[in-house]
Amino acid sequence: MDQELLKSSLNGLERKVLVLLNEHKTLKNELRSLKQENQDLKSGMKARDEQLINFKNQVKITKIVDHINPEDGSNSELKRKVDEYIREIDKCIAYLSR
Repeated sequence: MDQELLKSSLNGLERKVLVLLNEHKTLKNELRSLKQENQDLKSGMKARDEQLINFKNQVKITKIVDHINPEDGSNSELKRKVDEYIREIDKCIAYLSR
């Protein structure tokens, strides 16, 4: 009778171990999937951040151009100011890219 009880307990333990192994495998796959999703989301956020920075720079350039009054000076003066602003913006972009 003791052997049958021992066999029954052993079979019960074996079933529990199999259930735990299957659950472990499932959780491991889920973890792998979530890590990949997390990485994809981080990449998407980085791309959106870069788009936002570019958009902000475009808005700044538009504001700068709107504030430059071509009637105040010659065309060459306007070009010089725009070139100066573009160089300054390029410096800012290079600094932010580091």
